[in-house]
Amino acid sequence: MNIRITGHQISLTAAIKRYVTRKLIRLNKKFKHRMNFTCVLEANKLSKKVEVTTHLPGKDIHIQVENKDMYTAIDLLTAKIERQIVKYKELHLINMHSAKISD
Repeated sequence: MNIRITGHQISLTAAIKRYVTRKLIRLNKKFKHRMNFTCVLEANKLSKKVEVTTHLPGKDIHIQVENKDMYTAIDLLTAKIERQIVKYKELHLINMHSAKISD
């Protein structure tokens, strides 16, 4: 698993990097394929924005969340991306199991 964390208008501390890495590693355990994450953290005057992009076989997932607190934004983002991964897995399990067998 590769995680690339970058920051715009924010200095990335070790604590923020560790927090994002821990959250994304937890997501990777739910999906058997090796996942690569690109995470962009941005700080404006009034809000913090977190974006994550990951590539799954046949689909790219891009999630973006804004909040006043960076850690809350990261938590909201991981919840959203987790729902997207579960949705992706369910869709592919249905397609895999509903394939018609030709005689």
